[in-house]
Formats: sequence, structure tokens, C-alpha cells
Amino acid sequence: MNETSEEPETREHVCVQDLSLNHDIPRSPFVGRMLSKQQLLSSYRTLDVQVVRGGAESAKGKYAQMLFRDLFEDYSNALRPVEDTDTVLNVTLQITLSQIKDVDERNQILTAYIWIRLSWYDAYLKWDRDEYDGLDSIRIPSNMVWRPDIVLYNKADDEFSEPVNTNVVLRYDGKITWDSPAITKSSCVVDVSYFPFDNQQCNLTFGSWTYNGNQVDIINTMDTGDLSDFVENVEWEMHGMPAVKNVITYGCCSDPYPDITFTLILKRRSSFYIFNLLIPCVMISFLAPLGFYLPADSGEKVSLGVTVLLALTVFQLMVAESMPPSESVPLIGKYYIATMTMITASTALTIIIMNIHLCGPEAKPIPRWARIVILDYMSKIFFVYDVGENCTSPQSDSDTKSNGSVPCYDDYEKEQEAYSSLGCPVSASGNLSCDVDINKKLNGHVGGHYGLQREIPETHCCTHCNRYRILTNNIEYITNWYKEQKAISAKGIEWKKVAKVMDRFFMWVFFSMVFFMSILIIAKAV
Repeated sequence: MNETSEEPETREHVCVQDLSLNHDIPRSPFVGRMLSKQQLLSSYRTLDVQVVRGGAESAKGKYAQMLFRDLFEDYSNALRPVEDTDTVLNVTLQITLSQIKDVDERNQILTAYIWIRLSWYDAYLKWDRDEYDGLDSIRIPSNMVWRPDIVLYNKADDEFSEPVNTNVVLRYDGKITWDSPAITKSSCVVDVSYFPFDNQQCNLTFGSWTYNGNQVDIINTMDTGDLSDFVENVEWEMHGMPAVKNVITYGCCSDPYPDITFTLILKRRSSFYIFNLLIPCVMISFLAPLGFYLPADSGEKVSLGVTVLLALTVFQLMVAESMPPSESVPLIGKYYIATMTMITASTALTIIIMNIHLCGPEAKPIPRWARIVILDYMSKIFFVYDVGENCTSPQSDSDTKSNGSVPCYDDYEKEQEAYSSLGCPVSASGNLSCDVDINKKLNGHVGGHYGLQREIPETHCCTHCNRYRILTNNIEYITNWYKEQKAISAKGIEWKKVAKVMDRFFMWVFFSMVFFMSILIIAKAV
């Protein structure tokens, strides 16, 4: 009884010492007066619980040290941890995708930041929790236990770096869980056929490097990778990460080799390429048909086509630098090539049309089929008029013809009749011949009209005939020259009209081609 009665006093005395040491309570009489007996008892009880808990934790730490010595005293991490060598060791694999750092289309490399979780059972690292004060798990460096040699098969890194030596969680039943972060560079076959509206599928294939399926079997815990902590990429959208287990038998060995392939389904964000590559190309493409609308005399038709062609060449080089040198041509590259071909054809047609426009007097007449098809029908369809016809009204044109400085002598036969009435007969060749009776006709009445008052000698009549003959020849020469110049001018005007009609025709043809090419590339993107 005395011993039991003394224990509380001793224990209470220890608590008081602990309280005074740890909490540094001042030992003045004023403080003693302020503290009541109940407050002191409450502080003693609280401190007693803390001392008991601290003792329990220190006891578990001692048990952890004891467990560590007992487990690894005769343990070797070089051998597969199974009691029977014919037993298959199951290793579960789970991949968590954290971030897509880069997709290098030219070198076809995917750089990703992932978390790898591996778990397996070690037959030699088990213990009874009751023997170690209920200790159920410990954390130890991963290089102290056996680890499966799970590697990335399609690794594309220059250096074969080892996994990060993070700690593993070891449970009492022998289960080991190893979480390790990694930055992987894997090969990814990039198909740029529909760039910049393309979808890509990049694989991450994990498997054991030395153990076959009869020794180490890989099991995926879920059908997909974990995307709960995925950080969105500015260029690529993530549309899934399915996981598939494959069992492959290689030609060297008859044993199966299992692996797990995680497929990253990516879709490119095309807004950047639409605003920086596609829309400028479409706008430049619509400038090419406008070259046909320029007047042929401006001299800038060919220059416009060459300038547009050079601009598209620069855009084509920008796309080619970022694409891999493969057989597949990107969709935007096809659009550039088609547009450049169209502009080259339009420039060549512009040169041909300019030659037609500049046809001079030595040009051949317009063929009959061209006159019918181009001048009669196509000119009305494309609203092409004669040169200057759409600038002046028909009334002003008729006034110009009536008030022209050069008359048209279409009634030359009437002049010959007048000369005949004066006694200067016209020969078969159209020349005037002197007649003796002209003196009588000039002295008398001609056709009942008044005649001359004096008689004109016969020689004077011949002189008049010669003058009229010279005058008639001059007028005939001027008339023929005017008709010839008018015919030459009309021929040049007709060729210019043909060139103008062809300009309008090819302008609408190339506008339609650019429009349909733009619709086609948008349809393929959708």
C-alpha cells in the first residue's frame, strides 16, 4: 500500500519538474498566488499525456530501427524477390501525365513530364506488426531494395539516365510502392499531312529490359493514364491516354515479353497558324487574279504577279523549316504550291495577253472563230465594250464623225457624173478625157440652165480637164489612204478588245480557283 501510494507522488513530482523546465514557470510568490490548484492539476495532466506520447513515438522509432536491421541484415537487392524461381512476379504500372513540354515535328521527338508508379511484392521484406509495436510501413531509399528494370522502349534521349532515387514505401505485407518523376524523350512518328489541322498519336511503351513474361509480368492498373494533374499545353490539346498491354515474342527468344503502351492522343491548336500563315496566304492569293484587271498600258501586270509569287515563296520556306523532311506534304504546303502554280500560270497568261494587246498594223486579221466566240459572245457576257465605248455616248461619237476633219468620199461616182455633164468624159479607167463639145456646153445652157456669157476656147477646156484630173487623183489617193489607215486602226482596236475580254475571263476563272481552294482546305480541316 505504501509503494502504491508513493507512486503518484513521485510521478507528480516528475511532472512538476518537467513543467518547470520545459515551460519555464517563474518561481516568484506572486505567480504561485495567481495559479489555482485546478489550473496546476490541468497542466500536470496535459504534460503527462505529452510525455507518454513522446515516449511512444520514440519507441516506434526504435522499433523502426530494429525492423530495418532485421529486414536488411541478410537481404540482397540483386536477385528477384521470390521464394520460388518459377513464380512470376507481378509488377503493376501506372503513369500520370503531368505536362507535355514539347513536340518536335522536325526531329519527331515527344518530351513529356510524367510520374511513374510501380508496385510489387517482395517476399523477403515482410514482418509481423505486433512484434514491432504495430508498425505497418516504412520509407527507405529505393536503391536498397530490388527494383524491376522497367524502361521506356522508344526512348529518344541521347543519354540513358537512371531513374530518380526517390524513397519507396515498404508495407508489412511486403508490398513496395515506388513513385518516381521523370522527363521522357520518346520517338513519335508525326504525320503532318493535315498540318495545321492535324491530330497526332504518340506512344510511351514501358517494359522490362531483361526479364521475360515468365519472370516479371507487367499489369496496368487502369485502362488509361492518369490525367487528373495534367497541365494544359499552349499548342496541343489532350484528348485521351489509353493504355494497352502487349505480349510480344521476339525472334531471338521463345519467351514472351510483355509491355504496356500508353497512347497520347493530341490535337494541334491551329489558331496561331491560321492567323500567321493561312489568312495572309489567302489574302495574297486573291491579289493574283486582280492582275488581270490592271490596264495593259500600266506596265505593272507582270510585276504584281512576280511580287505575289515571291511573298508566297517566303511563307512556303517558313512552313518547310518547321516540318520534317518526309514524303508527306502538309495541307498548308499543298495550298501554297497550288497557289504558286496558279500565280505562275496567271503571270504567263498575262504576258500572252499583253502581246495580244500590243498587236500592231502588221498583225494578221482576227480569225473568224475568235471574232464569233470572243467579240460577239464573250464580250457581252463579261460586259466588255470597244476601247473608249464605255467612256463616250453614241451621240458624241456620231457628232465626232460628222464634224471630222477628214471627209469620207464614198460617193465618188456622183463626181464622175458631174464631170461628164461638163463635157469632160470619164474613161474606162476613171480618168477624165477632154471633149471638143465641152466649149459648147460651157458657152450655152447645160441641161436647160444658164450658161456662161463668154465663149471658152477649146484649149481652155483641156486645161480645166487636166486640173480636174489631177484633183481627182489626189482626192482618190487621200481617200484610199484614209480607208487603209482606218482599216489598220480597226484591226488594232479589235485585237485590244480581244485582249480585254481574255483579261476579264481569266480574272473570274482564277477568282473561282482561289475561292474553291480555300473552301477545300477548310473542308479538309473540319
